[in-house]
Amino acid sequence: MANVTVVGAQWGDEGKGKIVDWLASRADVVVRFQGGHNAGHTLVVGEKVYKLSLLPSGIVTGTLSIIGNGVVLDPWALKAEIEKLESQGVVINTENFSIAENCPLILPMHRDLDALRETAAGAGKIGTTGRGIGPAYEDKVGRRAIRVCDLAHLDSLDAQLDRLCAHHDALRAGFGQPAVDREALIAQLKEIAPFVLQFAEPVWKRLNTVKKAGARVLFEGAQGVLLDVDHGTYPFVTSSNTVSGTAASGSGMGPSSAGFVLGIVKAYTTRVGSGPFPTELEDEVGQRLGERGHEFGTVTGRKRRCGWFDAVLVRQSCAISGVTGIALTKVDVLDGMKTVKICTGYRLRGKVLDYYPSHAADQAAVEPIYEEMEGWEGTTAGARSWADLPAQAIKYIQRVQELIETPVALVSTSPEREDTILVRDPFID
Repeated sequence: MANVTVVGAQWGDEGKGKIVDWLASRADVVVRFQGGHNAGHTLVVGEKVYKLSLLPSGIVTGTLSIIGNGVVLDPWALKAEIEKLESQGVVINTENFSIAENCPLILPMHRDLDALRETAAGAGKIGTTGRGIGPAYEDKVGRRAIRVCDLAHLDSLDAQLDRLCAHHDALRAGFGQPAVDREALIAQLKEIAPFVLQFAEPVWKRLNTVKKAGARVLFEGAQGVLLDVDHGTYPFVTSSNTVSGTAASGSGMGPSSAGFVLGIVKAYTTRVGSGPFPTELEDEVGQRLGERGHEFGTVTGRKRRCGWFDAVLVRQSCAISGVTGIALTKVDVLDGMKTVKICTGYRLRGKVLDYYPSHAADQAAVEPIYEEMEGWEGTTAGARSWADLPAQAIKYIQRVQELIETPVALVSTSPEREDTILVRDPFID
């Protein structure tokens, strides 16, 4: 049996939650390997709706769920999310949930800095969620982060706090803000420490044990490849690497454990926040996609920008992240449209490109080249086999996989867990 690594192949919001939930019921372990509580996954199980931001999606099925060292952890957000899920009947304990002890923490000062920067940037803002993700990653690579393991040694934290506060106090002064209240911070950490530490352990060791036992591991990515700090639409990106390779460094399992890389791809394109978007539709078609797809962010509630499927971007994401097969989601949102379009290339100052350029000015200037296809009148909603799909919908799916040069492994036809067409089993193939 193979492990499976799940990544978003667009700008996030592709429907990873449902797919990971579907796969988690067949996995032994689910691992979050990057990002923070800026990610949002919505799971629909029967009549219950679960909204996750930080916890791995496997927690709802009772599968062993792990937050890896590549994640930045807001301990207060974690506590609130666990309490919310427990109120919905989800059991969370040290048997089915653990946190890497070397996981960096998101602190109140990180949220403060995030908000101050975005406000000061005005029209040049990046469009962050304001949850302190970027500043926390900055402190990690700047070697001044406070980590989960430090919560057990708060009485000997002075040297680390000196380094951390020297950096933040200078930045805060530049924004006209007072210095970090160290005593208040220590008090907050002492209060939350027992809750977090009960779940803390060297997860690399636990994962090494389950690997030797032949367990099936599902690696759960957050956001999407186009938001990767190296390969995304920089600077309108997140602060971590969202590609599949990060599953190794963000969990401690090593690159040989990634297994089948499943790219989650929406049948059209959406984006939240600022940044270029070649196929964006600011007309009634874009509005229809947003309304039918319920395109609002799980975490922020922000309205998502909508547009036609961009095969150039997805092909590029699949290549960069080594995608083995894709899970195509929200095909049902296109039901009833007379025609559908797919972007197959770009024009940039008289040249035709088959890739998305790296410079922000070029990204903003490209013009999409479209291929138009006949839509379908029947419905794909709730389909669980190819026989349930209209012929034109099948043609659309086939054309998508041809253009992105990656086969379709799954097709999702509604938010419900069981409304899924399995073409290729990631845990076997």
